[in-house]
Amino acid sequence: MRRILLIARRDYLATIRTKAFLVGLVVAPLLFGGGLLGVALMKAKPDLADRRVAVVDRTGVAGAAIVEAGAAKSAKDLFDKTTGKQMHPRYLFEIVAPGNRDPDAQRLALSDRVRRRELYAFIEIGPQALQPQPPSATKTTAANRIACFSNASAVDDEQRWFDGPINSAIQKLRLAQLGVDPDRFDEVLSPVAVERFSLISRDEKSGQIQRARKQSDIEGFVAPFTLMMLLGMIVLVGASPMLSAVTEDKAQRIVEMLLGLASPFELMAGKVLAAVGVSLTSSAFYVIGGTLALTGLGLADMVPLALLPWFYIYLVSDVIMLCALAAALGAACNTPQEAQQLAVVLVAPVVVPFMLMMSVVERPASMLATVVSLFPPFAPMLMLLRQALPGGVPGWQPWVALAGVLTFTPLVVWAAARIYRVGILMQGKPPKIAELVRWAIRG
Repeated sequence: MRRILLIARRDYLATIRTKAFLVGLVVAPLLFGGGLLGVALMKAKPDLADRRVAVVDRTGVAGAAIVEAGAAKSAKDLFDKTTGKQMHPRYLFEIVAPGNRDPDAQRLALSDRVRRRELYAFIEIGPQALQPQPPSATKTTAANRIACFSNASAVDDEQRWFDGPINSAIQKLRLAQLGVDPDRFDEVLSPVAVERFSLISRDEKSGQIQRARKQSDIEGFVAPFTLMMLLGMIVLVGASPMLSAVTEDKAQRIVEMLLGLASPFELMAGKVLAAVGVSLTSSAFYVIGGTLALTGLGLADMVPLALLPWFYIYLVSDVIMLCALAAALGAACNTPQEAQQLAVVLVAPVVVPFMLMMSVVERPASMLATVVSLFPPFAPMLMLLRQALPGGVPGWQPWVALAGVLTFTPLVVWAAARIYRVGILMQGKPPKIAELVRWAIRG
């Protein structure tokens, strides 16, 4: 144990004293959150050029109503109510007479105008668009549909801009056909606000029923996403250097000198323990800094204090598991290039949960979300995400996930230690997967 602690102390101090570690404390969150920051900056500087939209009306009455509703929405959304700054592009509409002979030829001509940037898009209103389809209808016919043609990206939010005015105009025309007074259209079509609250619970100590707390959409997503991102970032930053570090020590024959002072297991254990210390140091910086920042902004309620013990349990177990795996893979490689090829194995337990994140957030109680969050390699990140969501999880699931993680982690460490012991002095051709499995089983 003394030798393990000496190795861990040396590696820990060597890491936290470097400029790379200090810079990484700031750079790593920017890299992981850079996508969101980039989207925010892009939305802060939108394209404000005027956008011309052609409307082909085959009903004879809907086109004018849609143009009127679109112009009203464009004028309403154009400027920020507080600053007076233009926030959205101005939409200019023109009604195009329908081509009765060859509709496809007209669509082609309008599409060419869009390609030449004369138009942003064109809307075609089917001749029976005012007639509601029966609830049993499973598919919209060409005569009933309202189609918007453009070459904008499928994820362009501006494409959905037309949904509001088109639906408003069609709904008003249908109400007029039913004989509803036009002066009551806005009253009938006014939206109903649905407020979101947390579940009501009973205080276990006092027995009193606690009032529900009003929730916001941002609050319900930011805290879970931040916890998951923080856990994944710290684990990845703490474990990934181990792979190249062990490979470089082996290539430079530094390990051969160290093995004269400590056994392979002690050497590996010291390196893993140092990585755990570095990860705990990084997490303390982010957790304390984030808590103080939110408290200063008056958002102390958004700090998930009840989940911090789970966060650190998952953090320590995940770092130990991935660092041990990284040490084993690094010992099996002879050059940094070989180590880079195996990096995908190391990052999979972090990358896969991010790929599944939106599915879990949308349906946290589904069978898929439950199964993947109980699967040991993915459990730390996905179970923490589900625990942080407003609905929470059944009380037994975190403990089952934790039992799986605490069982799986020692097995990974045991197998990694056996691979490390054999591979650390191996030279020449890199071993195949079958050989690594044999080393893990037979030693």
